[in-house]
Amino acid sequence: MRIMFWAGFLAFITDQLSKYLVVHMMELSRIMSIDVLPPLLNFRYGENRGINFGLFGDGSDASRWILIAIAAVICVGVVIWARRHAIGVWAKISAGLLVGGALANVVDRLVYGYVLDFLNMSCCGINNPFVFNMADVYIFAGAIGLIFFTSTPKPAPKTPRKKGQ
Repeated sequence: MRIMFWAGFLAFITDQLSKYLVVHMMELSRIMSIDVLPPLLNFRYGENRGINFGLFGDGSDASRWILIAIAAVICVGVVIWARRHAIGVWAKISAGLLVGGALANVVDRLVYGYVLDFLNMSCCGINNPFVFNMADVYIFAGAIGLIFFTSTPKPAPKTPRKKGQ
């Protein structure tokens, strides 16, 4: 479980540091936009009061606390599940990334009332209007990793019964 903790810790720290550096130190919250490698990578300031793509983001205080509670329950559930099942190293890393990313977004909701987003990627003539953060990347990578690195238990092979048993 140590590897899961460290993966989660690194995901949490890198997300919070990246937000601090880009949003506060580079003053993205003031200038709103920085072209880094246009159009592939841009920094665009965003406040997400909902979930992905702003869904359920009515901005009410109740929805904020509901989203915090849901994230906390999911984190606890993933940790309990990972502890109770024999999963490999990559699955443990994936679980850590998911939990660390989710907790980083929870901290944003507690501190700011919304999740700070700043990454924007576009390509091939398609202008992507959405922004995200490193925590979102970790949550997505963790969920995909859990799908690919968690094997489902195979049923025991059926053996033919001998007569008289």
